[in-house]
Amino acid sequence: MRIHELFLAMSKHNASDLHLKVGEPPIFRINGELVRMKSAVLTTEDTDALLIPIMGDRAKAELESRGYADFSQALEGAGRYRCNVFRSCGRLSGAIRRVKLEVPTYDQLHLPPQLAKCAAYEQGLVLIGGITGSGKSTTIASVLNDINHKRRAHIITIEDPVEFLFTDDKALINQREIGIDVVNFAEALRSAVREDPDVMLLGEMRDAETFETALTAAETGHLVFGTIHSSGAAQTIGRILDLFPVAKHEQIRTALAFNLRCVINQKLLQGATKDVPQVPAVEVMFITPVIKKMILEGEDMKVADALGKDTENGCQNYNRVLTQLYKEHKITMETALNAAPNPEELRMAMRGISISDGGIV
Repeated sequence: MRIHELFLAMSKHNASDLHLKVGEPPIFRINGELVRMKSAVLTTEDTDALLIPIMGDRAKAELESRGYADFSQALEGAGRYRCNVFRSCGRLSGAIRRVKLEVPTYDQLHLPPQLAKCAAYEQGLVLIGGITGSGKSTTIASVLNDINHKRRAHIITIEDPVEFLFTDDKALINQREIGIDVVNFAEALRSAVREDPDVMLLGEMRDAETFETALTAAETGHLVFGTIHSSGAAQTIGRILDLFPVAKHEQIRTALAFNLRCVINQKLLQGATKDVPQVPAVEVMFITPVIKKMILEGEDMKVADALGKDTENGCQNYNRVLTQLYKEHKITMETALNAAPNPEELRMAMRGISISDGGIV
């Protein structure tokens, strides 16, 4: 068995992930479920033979020094693969995600149409939150490709590793991979603003330095995209402030109020039908004048309520999204309740679904 045969099997069975572990056969994630391959379990020698040949010198050095390594692989006709090789109980394991060759559209991803508004911004900061595996990177790729097809802009991405490979259309796109095209994330950030970008993808916003760079870039006329680990759109403001000392909170609030354009939070849910096995539930918070005022005045506790009441600006909270997905028979009641931040509130909303108009009464 060779790793490329497993890559091809992922493509054939439309598997999103492949897991390799000593003592288990290869395991695929198909439609969100783990499925074991009908083959012998892997030995230590098997996993080494599968994983070590696809690792470059940089990845091997990272594995040696950090105990894990991230890198990408491409296989003609089967797609690109984001690989994480790590040590578990002293032996190698692998988690490999398949990234399709074509960047999917909003419709193909079942994303809400108002996300196209993010591609139309000329300047500002757009953040996409959610847990690992919720589809954040794919959603950003769809927005960037929308820009690519519509605007004569220079797009720079900083990725670790590069996932989707874009093909220039109206836009000029430069994709920089950490460790291959630039030595580290900090150097990539410092150089990006000097490379005449119109649009920037800065990847995961994990520390204060990255956020300050993103906000500075947004203030100086760039459109900046980034991802963040947060439980919901309204909670993102507090998540950002937690990265900074209290003395800087007022400054950061002002920068966010005037430069943050939209916060998206996403969950990938099991679909109710085989035709659509996975459905994204997408919370969308555009920074309206009301929310801007709350950010400036430190009224973070009111943001979630304002998001829930906004029905005019394209905003939608999870309860509204989950209710709609359930009404459209795209997810089950159980799935909706499990994904809801407030299941009881959602249950009450579900009881108010009107057959006549599809709304909440």
